[in-house]
Amino acid sequence: MQDQIVTGVETSTAEWEDSTTGPPAILIIDDNEINRRLIRAMLKTTPYRLVECQRAEQALDILLSDKIDLVILDLMLPELGGPEFCRRLKSDRTTRFIPVLMMTSVQGFENEVVGISSGADEFLTKPLHPAVLRARIRSMLRNKALIDSLEEAESILFALAQAVEQRDEHTGRHCQRLATYSVALGEALGLTRNELRALYRGGFLHDIGKIAIPDAILFKRGALTEDEWVVMRRHTVKGEEICRPMKTLAPVLPIIRSHHERWDGSGYPDGLMGEDVPLLARVLQVADIYDALTTVRSYKAALSHEEAAATMIREVERGWRDPELVSLFLDIVADVRTDEARELTPMQVSLENMRRQLMQ
Repeated sequence: MQDQIVTGVETSTAEWEDSTTGPPAILIIDDNEINRRLIRAMLKTTPYRLVECQRAEQALDILLSDKIDLVILDLMLPELGGPEFCRRLKSDRTTRFIPVLMMTSVQGFENEVVGISSGADEFLTKPLHPAVLRARIRSMLRNKALIDSLEEAESILFALAQAVEQRDEHTGRHCQRLATYSVALGEALGLTRNELRALYRGGFLHDIGKIAIPDAILFKRGALTEDEWVVMRRHTVKGEEICRPMKTLAPVLPIIRSHHERWDGSGYPDGLMGEDVPLLARVLQVADIYDALTTVRSYKAALSHEEAAATMIREVERGWRDPELVSLFLDIVADVRTDEARELTPMQVSLENMRRQLMQ
């Protein structure tokens, strides 16, 4: 018996006429051929691409190689059961948003509780009614399409932010370093995982508003005039405006807007002072200053770690920076700096693992 079956269907239905990615793909997992045949029959008039397999382990392999939009599976599967498969699916950042429709022929609300508790999005008890099955699938795929569009929009913003960085040959990998430094300081402060994720994203998005700054100002070698500084300072507000429509980026907005505020209130755009400056913005600001000091820019040479530390301490004495954050950052930064001549430290390994998780 064939382990995996792909069923082609007609895709001329109006709902998918403008699709550039093809019809939604539904993965059916059931060790009973009759059950799979019944589902195929119920969906024969629908514009879906059906992929079938008998076991959950096979399904995991399929998910690695194929773009699946929805999973239909039986509660009782051989070897790896339906609930355990569902938990694995939902715990993986690459597959957690794939909707799962779980079903069973065993009566009793306890089974539904087990299925929903494991992460299933919908639960049906057999015998299935074709109209109900099709309606549930349409609803789940509609929600999946909305999630996909949000993820795509967010990806575009990150690509735009990196395009901004690449406009300047002297700031290569600045965003990556800034994200790494910020998360390291955040971990030392005991911030939550959501706050660390916001810092990581902020490392890439904090200067996205510079897309609106003319090159003549952004890359000017000499000192900016007062009028040019007015334009330059707008990048924080512009960046916030660009990212505000994305609700998933709400925790990052204070970082984008306030990372140029100063401890004594002399910063911009709002002249915030002390702890009124959002903590995450202060964290990223410290990392941003250090990276700017220790890398070559169009208007300066790179400083050594010792020179950068001395400069930051002087800025603390002037009242510009949060003294506790600067002190803590300088204590930990030597362990974060890339040093290819030695093995990665436990902190660097942790940061690399976090980078992979947060950027998936």
